[in-house]
Amino acid sequence: MRKFVVGIVGVAADGGETKSESIDENDMKDGREDICDLTFSLAYGSKILLNNSRLHLRKGCKYGVISDKSAGKTTMMRAISNGQVEGFPTPAMCRSIFIENDIQGSQLDMNVRQFLVDSIGFGIKLSEAEAENALKVGGFNQVMCDGKITQLSGGWKMKLALIRATLEKADIMLMDEPTNHLDVINVQWAVDYINSLPEVTCIIVSHDTGFLDKVVSHMIRFEDLKLNCYKGNISVLVERFPECKSYFELSETKVVFNFPQPTILDGVKTKGTPILQMNNCDFTYPGASKPQLTGVTVKCSMASRVACVGANGAGKSTMIKLLTGEMKPTHGTVKKHPNCRFAYVAQHAFHHIEQHLEKSPNEYIRWRYEGGVDKEARAKTTAIITDDEREIMEKPFECTWQDEETGKMKKENRILEKLMSRRKEKNGYVYEVKWKNKTHDWNIYYPRDTLRKRGFTKLITHLDAVLAAQQQQGKPLTSRHVEEHLGNVGLSAEDGTHSRIKDLSGGQKVKVVLAACTWCCPHLIILDEPTNYLDRDSLGALANAITSFEGGVILITHNKEFADATTKVTWVVANNKCDIKGDPEWEKYAAEQEIIAVTEQAQRFDAAGNKIDDKQVKNVEDLTRQEVKKFKREIKAKIKDGVQLEEYEMDYCDEWNIKYNVAE
Repeated sequence: MRKFVVGIVGVAADGGETKSESIDENDMKDGREDICDLTFSLAYGSKILLNNSRLHLRKGCKYGVISDKSAGKTTMMRAISNGQVEGFPTPAMCRSIFIENDIQGSQLDMNVRQFLVDSIGFGIKLSEAEAENALKVGGFNQVMCDGKITQLSGGWKMKLALIRATLEKADIMLMDEPTNHLDVINVQWAVDYINSLPEVTCIIVSHDTGFLDKVVSHMIRFEDLKLNCYKGNISVLVERFPECKSYFELSETKVVFNFPQPTILDGVKTKGTPILQMNNCDFTYPGASKPQLTGVTVKCSMASRVACVGANGAGKSTMIKLLTGEMKPTHGTVKKHPNCRFAYVAQHAFHHIEQHLEKSPNEYIRWRYEGGVDKEARAKTTAIITDDEREIMEKPFECTWQDEETGKMKKENRILEKLMSRRKEKNGYVYEVKWKNKTHDWNIYYPRDTLRKRGFTKLITHLDAVLAAQQQQGKPLTSRHVEEHLGNVGLSAEDGTHSRIKDLSGGQKVKVVLAACTWCCPHLIILDEPTNYLDRDSLGALANAITSFEGGVILITHNKEFADATTKVTWVVANNKCDIKGDPEWEKYAAEQEIIAVTEQAQRFDAAGNKIDDKQVKNVEDLTRQEVKKFKREIKAKIKDGVQLEEYEMDYCDEWNIKYNVAE
């Protein structure tokens, strides 16, 4: 494993030539008090990032930082936070705090209030009552304060980090992508929050140009190993230096992504023909007092360009999981063209690869598609046949056929062994059934609906996936072809073939997941928060790849600029429903999201931003004897019925040695 070391040397500024070469003094005469005015150099391993560059910060100013890819923005902020810049004010003189979600192993079982008390630094003593008051001022409700820190979504963890920095009386807040995971309302909250800190200096790195435009007073630009500072926001900077436009416009990227193009689907004569749809679907989480989603009807085709928007926890990811078959609706139907293939990158994208960190990206993709079928899809709970399902499937059912010799109709009870093939007839698809203890001469074709009603849905889904994979016109699954495919999403041969996944950056891991999901030449690409870890150039490349992709695209995103560049239709998830709009109108649904925040106080969020009924979530040791009996009965009943368990129910199963099928 390669190791990198940050090396920094600082020298006090002498106010001479260095000032004029790195600072536009005409832009800095605003009468504010200096925090620092120094010259330093910055290196990352053997790479020089800054060389004798001046850093001049003033109290209360908000600095946006821009640069080309890998210029050293985050490295510089981390070095300042760690006190590695010689000449920079010490913590006793100036508190510099790096805003991040840093949960230690010993804090995993803490509730949010306890975590805030435990993680606050600089020797500050905070009572739980004071912590809870600060959290509620920041928008946390009582259930969230009492809930585990690990159950907060990424957006709420970012809000928590900002609240903590304020309690620590930060003089300088160092923010790296502070709007990641934040919905429209919480992005505005962050804008208002930062603008309400007149005495706090902020250094902000963000790909959200709209956010930066609303909060920064100065721009710091990495250029020729120097830091050049200018007064004004992004718009002012671009007006003055038009070449800076390349930093902010997605179309200006120099990086190129290419997705494999999909094959033609049987019976689909136009790109507008629906190939995946939900009809009047409801979904209620087990134990919840009200539905998460009601009456959802949406359709997707190979012409779809959809932005799915809504507040954190409104149900966007839940709806997509219903659409892709990862979860089943409580009521309603989900229909998919039998040969439709889709690439799905989940919100917490790293879960796709977390069991394969010792593999190279190349090895992971070859493992995943070995044998022609996506192993991850086969490992999902919705694909695994339970013991109860197998028992139902092994029950004999009466079949009728015509005796070729006598011409008479005969009946016999038979047991299905497996599905052999599929063909299309006038009224739909029929499947060839092979019977136990019978030769292939006895095989009979049955309609899809008949087999579904008898409990063979998972066998149908598996055969459909195998046949769809056979129709794929992709490249052979060889190391050379996989390396080329990884290169099409921006991963070099060094990173894609000769590095382990665990050694890659967050952005590189997202590219691995993107490459793996699109290896199957999908007809639909579904991306849940794809912008969270990608740099500006990669975002532009992804936008261009989506534009040139011949299949359909569905994006769950809070990034207005990215969605505007890639989508035409908006699905607004709010108040437990999905409203379809012809154009992305982001600000209009904000009022509806406020209703969600106020009316659902009795629910907490899980790590994916979904809400969980608080009454159901208790530590095992806190359960009474009666509750233990009750939950055991309920969990065993859910397992018997093939219902997917929640995380806390799986914890109960582990404690009580109850066998269950582990979800992906």
